[in-house]
Amino acid sequence: MFKDRLKELRKAAGLSQAQLSARVGVSQQAVGKWENGKSSPDPDTLTALAKLLGVSTDDLLGKAPAPSFSLPYAQTGIPVVGTVRAGYGALAYEEDYGTELASVKDPSSYFYLVVKGDSMEPRIREGDLALVHKQPTLDSGDLGVLIYGEGEGTLKRYLVRGSSVVLQPFNPDYEELILSGEELEHLHVVGKVVKTVSQW
Repeated sequence: MFKDRLKELRKAAGLSQAQLSARVGVSQQAVGKWENGKSSPDPDTLTALAKLLGVSTDDLLGKAPAPSFSLPYAQTGIPVVGTVRAGYGALAYEEDYGTELASVKDPSSYFYLVVKGDSMEPRIREGDLALVHKQPTLDSGDLGVLIYGEGEGTLKRYLVRGSSVVLQPFNPDYEELILSGEELEHLHVVGKVVKTVSQW
């Protein structure tokens, strides 16, 4: 239902009722009535809400999407790199290992990274390929490729604990890296790992 979906999306966006009302030009009381199911926004306001929250109006109204009979994305060659490094304010994708196929919507937004080391064993082993979606942020719990300082990219689980960020290895023999305060300014998110491929 609209009232539940609105509340869910508003909270996911980190907005209070007052902040949401200010963004769309209505009173906080109006937002409260929408979320209580006592009233509904007019079509123009509904469109503005959907745009602000990054969803379609049908999604905001809680309507189930129509069944899709489209074919999956075609297999496309995605570049495989050996290392990702930070330097001079940009990222450098070094050591070209050719390409590997993947079915993704926007191939230019992805790359494969050859996993090095054993910090993510037993789930991810050295030599496996990690398919990475390039994006500047991660949600807590995501598996990502991150660079701390000017070093080389590392594959770790990204966790938010209070005001700190934890880069967590799967291998218990390795310690977590806990970053807080000014240290977070030197943490760069390269992308989110969407799947890994074992190399035999």
